Formats: sequence, C-alpha cells, structure tokens
Amino acid sequence: MKFAEHLGAHITPEWRKQYIQYEEMKAMLYAAVEQAPSQEVVEEEVTQRYFASFDEKFFTYCDKELTKINTFYAEKLAEATRKFATLKSEMEESEKSSVAKKKVHRRKLMDLKLAFSEFYLSLILLQNYQNLNFTGFRKILKKHDKLMRNNTGARWREEFVESSHFHTNKDIDKLISETETTVTSELEGGDRQKAMKRLRVPPLGDKHSPWTTFKVGLFAGAFLVLFFAVILSAVFHSAKESDIAKKNFDVIVRLYRGPLLFILFLFLMGINVYGWRSSGVNHVLIFELDPRNHLSEQDLFELATIFGVLWTLSILCFLYAENLNVDPFVMPVFLVGIMIVFMLNPTKTLKYGARSWSLKVVFRIFSAPLFYVGFADFWLADQMNSLSQALKDFQFLICYYISGIIDGEWSGPTAGTCSDSGWWLVAIVAMLPAWFRFAQCLRRYRDTREAFPHLANMGKYSTTIITVIFSLFYNKYRGEDGEIVFYTLWLISHTVSSVYGYIWDIKMDWGFFTRNAGENKFLREEIVYSSKNYYYFAIVEDLVIRFSWVYLHVIKTRHNDGTINVPIEIVVTLFACLEVMRRFIWNFFRLENEHLNNCGKFRAVRDISVAPIDASDQAQIIKLMDDPEPRNFFRNRKKLNKKPTQKAHAETPLLEDAEDLDHSEPLTINFNTSDISKKK
Repeated sequence: MKFAEHLGAHITPEWRKQYIQYEEMKAMLYAAVEQAPSQEVVEEEVTQRYFASFDEKFFTYCDKELTKINTFYAEKLAEATRKFATLKSEMEESEKSSVAKKKVHRRKLMDLKLAFSEFYLSLILLQNYQNLNFTGFRKILKKHDKLMRNNTGARWREEFVESSHFHTNKDIDKLISETETTVTSELEGGDRQKAMKRLRVPPLGDKHSPWTTFKVGLFAGAFLVLFFAVILSAVFHSAKESDIAKKNFDVIVRLYRGPLLFILFLFLMGINVYGWRSSGVNHVLIFELDPRNHLSEQDLFELATIFGVLWTLSILCFLYAENLNVDPFVMPVFLVGIMIVFMLNPTKTLKYGARSWSLKVVFRIFSAPLFYVGFADFWLADQMNSLSQALKDFQFLICYYISGIIDGEWSGPTAGTCSDSGWWLVAIVAMLPAWFRFAQCLRRYRDTREAFPHLANMGKYSTTIITVIFSLFYNKYRGEDGEIVFYTLWLISHTVSSVYGYIWDIKMDWGFFTRNAGENKFLREEIVYSSKNYYYFAIVEDLVIRFSWVYLHVIKTRHNDGTINVPIEIVVTLFACLEVMRRFIWNFFRLENEHLNNCGKFRAVRDISVAPIDASDQAQIIKLMDDPEPRNFFRNRKKLNKKPTQKAHAETPLLEDAEDLDHSEPLTINFNTSDISKKK
C-alpha cells in the first residue's frame, strides 16, 4: 500500500486538516519536475536557479506544516495531561466516598472505567498522529531528494523534523503507560489482562472479517434466487391455482410490506455506513457508539440478506401452502415473530450490543418527552417518520389476526376494517412518528429554553399531525356534506407540511444555502463527498419525493374512478420504498453536517463525564449540536459557561495556532473539546 493510501486510511477524520498535507506536497514536487526548464535548451545555471527557487518555496511550506503539527500536538498533549489529572482526582474522591455510599460508588466506578477507556483511545489516536506525521515528513523529503537529485531534504529532516517537539517529546508514551498502570491497579484489582481487554483499541485501519464477507455473499445470492422464484410463482402458480392469493391479494401485500420495508432500511443503512466510513464521516462518534464493538456495514448487509431470505421463503410457503397442507396465513405472522424474537433475544448472542443499543434508543423515543434527547434519539425517530407505512402495516397485521381469531376466519371484511383510513386507530398509528419528534423537540426546548430551532422544528412535525387528522375526517365523511371542506384542508396542510419539511431538510439538517459557500454554490463552505453533483442531485430528489403524495393521490383517485386499473397496494409499496430511499440519501448529508460540527471542535472520541454537568452547560452543548452552519464552530463559537470548583484545573491554552482555530473550555471531563485558541 502506498503511503498516501495508508495515511488516508489511518488518520483521525476530525483532525484531518491538522495532518501533514502529503498529497499536496507530492503534487508540488511532481509539478516542479514537469515544469522545470530543459537542460538541452537553457544553461545549467538557469536550471539551478529554478530548483533553488522551488526549494525555497517547498521548504517554507514544510516549515509551515511542521509548525502546525507541533502546535496541535502540544495542545492535545496538554489537554490530555489535564484530563488525566482530573480523572485521577475523580477516582480518589470516589474511593473516599465508597464506604458511605456503596451503590453510588459502584455506579461511579463503572463511569470511571468507561472514562479511562475513552481517554486511553484518545491517547492512542494522538500517538498515531505523532507517528503518521513523522513518517509523512520522512517519505516526502526522501521523495524530494530522489526527484531533485540532491540531499537537501535529508539535511532538512535531520535539522528540523528529528528535533521537533512532536517527534522528540515522549510524554504521550508515558501517559499511555500510566493510564494502563492506573486502570490495572486501581480499577481492575491488579488484573492486567482484564485491564488491557477493557482498554483494547480497535484497528485504526479498515478491517473486515472474511467469514462475514462470505456469509453476505452466500445469503445475498440465495435472496436473489429466491426473489426470482417468488416473482415466477406469483405470476404463474398463484394465478392458476391459489384462490386465496386471488381473493386476498391486497391483504397479502400489506402483511408482507412492513417486513420488506424494514429489510430495505437495514440494507440501505449498510450502504450509509460504508459511505460514511469511506468518506471519513465518523458515524461511530456521532451516534456515541462503542468504538471497540459496533456493527460494520458488513454486519448490516448480513442481517438484511438473512431477513431477506426468510422473507422470500415465507412468501413461497404462503403461495404453496395448499400443497404443504398448512394454513397460508400462518406464514406472515411467523416471519414477523422471528424478527421480533431476534430483537428481544435476552442472551448475549446475535449482535447483542447493537440490539441492546437499539432497544434503549427506541425506549427513549417512545418515552419522549420524559428523557434527555441525544443525536441518536432524534435520528432514529426521523427514520421512523420515513417508515410510517411499515408501522401502519404492523398495526394492520395485529388487527387482522386479532379480528381473524375473534371471527374464526381469515376473510376480506376484517381486512377492510383494519385498513380503513377513516378509523381513529389507523390515524393514531400514522401520527405516532411525528408525535415522537414533536415531543423530543418539546423536551429540547424545555432543556435549552430556545425557541429556535426547537419550537420551529416542533412546528414542522405539528403540520404532519394536522395533515393526518384532516385525512381522518376526509375519509370518515367521504360522500357526505363535509367531504369537500376536509379535502381542501387536507390538501393545504399536506402542501404546507411538504414545503416546511423540504426547507428544513436542505437548510437546517444539511446546512446548505449558506452565505459563505464560496465555490460550492448553493451548498456550504465545506463538503466531504467527492462530487458536488451528489449534493445537487439530493436537493432535487428530496423535493420530488417530498411531494410523492401528490402522484399517489392522483393514481388512487383515477383507480377509484375506474380510469386506470392498477394494483393499488403495489403502487403504495413502491412509493413507501421511495420514501425509505429519500431518507437513505438524507442520512448521508445529515451526518456529514454533524461531522463537520465535530471537526470544528476537533472532537474525535466520546464525551464521558464522571462529574455531573451543569444545566447551563448542557443547554450550550445542545445549542452547538443544533447549529445549522458547521463553520460557526471555526469562527463565532461561544465559550461554555462553567462555574469554578475546588477541583477545577486551569484551562488556559499553552500555545497559539493558525487561523480558523477557536478556544473551547471542556466541561468536567470532556474528551472531545480542543483547547486550541484563535490567534489574535
């Protein structure tokens, strides 16, 4: 692997601009060689002057890079030293209070273990930063000497790089050793093996399991074969032999559509993770996941393909149920049962950590506004808004089977009741995802007392709830005197909701259309993904799919009038899949925006606070999280207000850095906030 690829694979994304600009320096060298005057045309003295002038420019650039790296390294090292002292102070205080409050001590001990684990990871990242930059200088200066045919680069390295602070300073190694010793002796009772297992650092490069890759390929191939078998069976076998399939086609689609949308969501989520990882968007940090144990894109692909195989097998068993002498309607509920059992499985198997994390987030979503709302909470609630059709299908499935048990048969009339758009229960399920986000916005307003953006965002979801209510009354009074009134109100509210949601997507969630966008017209000053066309496509695509309800409404109206004859539930399924696709694209730019916020604060690992956070500090954190323009963190970021305590350490930055860097005071034990001050 070339060093440029190695560097790109191992850098800490949030510190990307603080590394040696290896590619740019290499481009300078090759450009100098290509543009050099030919020795056959000009005198040797002219060529020497040209290369001497280039060397002056090149080594000036090297000196600027070296100063940047020395400054950043010194600041992060000073920050790490203060954090280590704070952690030890918290640990000593915890030991003093252990006799009086054993339960509190146990909880704080677990917090300390997690805090030291994250702190250790931050030290390894800084050590990796130190090694990569030294190797980068060594490689680029060696390339310089090879292309320029002299030893100026080697002399410059010996004189400046090898004596630089970031290379000669070994305090980071000492801190790593002291952290290992402290965790071993104080937190793990002298068991070094247990301590190192807790401190284990995940591979900094891209690592994939060959076994997982094999399983993904196996199940993906099986799914494709079975999917084609489903299509052929649905067209030929069921059309000729199965009366059940003919009479209950819409019912069958609704029973299987919910699991299909969930499987599609999982698969697209895997593509999201792959895109974030390959583009340097640190989703692990943004979602506050454990960097040592989280799902990769391969794991998500594996889950999606396994569930896809089960889904296709269930449909085939349904279609051939008469040949198997079983009740076909057992198959859909059996499929959903397997998926529910997988999620609720209490044993520490089958992706236990990921399932546990997901269930905790879902619990907080359903409990809104009772709990503090983090990024993962409102992100997953947003996903639920795009999976609202799946929730309605799940409600239909439960209603259908309960009605079937009561009536003693699986017949059409019960299906009509369960799917009636004029039924209040259908409306409640339809508005649940919007209510979750509404309640979360209310909670965030309560925590911050800021009307914007929280009340404004709450207003967006209130329009969705109002739309569902008008839809309920429109369907309930269809054919009666009040139909036209509720139909008009439904159209108006739906239009307002779509426009409101679209503007919020591109301006607030994605941070586009900023004043300082520069050459990234209509976007923002900084973008992560390689082509601006991706962004422009997303802007148009989001608008088109936001108004997909118009196309669906026209198709349904013409279908009811008999103008066109299409299987309406298949059309609904296609539009539901389009909405999941829209959210899939939305995810890329929403997390990119959040990632740029973290880059502005040089935030590279999770915040683990052992001491309690002051309420005003929490409000400021939420305010920073909601800022729609990431560059504000580089320019106008306000200091967090913190009340002085006896344990507080001096937080004055030791060095000054280049422009675009700000100062931010950490809260208690904040492992993600840089202490770099803006040069005045």
